[in-house]
Amino acid sequence: MNRPLPLSTTKILFWALALALPLQGCNALFGKEVSRLPVNVVSTAGHEVVREATLKLQKDDEVSLWSEMDMAYDGEAPLRFQLLILKNGAAFQELEINPTDKHITVGELKTSINGRINWSFSGKNGEITVPENANYTFKARLVAANNPTLQIKKAELVLKK
Repeated sequence: MNRPLPLSTTKILFWALALALPLQGCNALFGKEVSRLPVNVVSTAGHEVVREATLKLQKDDEVSLWSEMDMAYDGEAPLRFQLLILKNGAAFQELEINPTDKHITVGELKTSINGRINWSFSGKNGEITVPENANYTFKARLVAANNPTLQIKKAELVLKK
């Protein structure tokens, strides 16, 4: 009868490190989440939904802008995150982000049945580099073209460093 050989402590340590090392690269590739703005609702006239987060950032810090989406719609449903960035309370930068325009995509699932689109993903949409040490406030809202079939299950802007 063949019995498996017991693993030595060295072999166990080797395999534990070998399995853990690929996970180290995830932060380098994807960045570490520093804040999340769970908008989750389309803003309309008279019903503005704005989420915000303030980060203390250092000169030359790079903040990656990611979107996490889960939505369903018929036909077309163009939508945008409108982002206002304040530096120490004063307007610094305004951006409009198309969450479907991604440089990196993770966990994307898109189905189309009889014109009904179900789409979920996490995607990197861009980055900003801050020019000086300051408190930066990120204010986001979601806007969309009029499509009564649009269902937003999740619409979050994620900030990563």
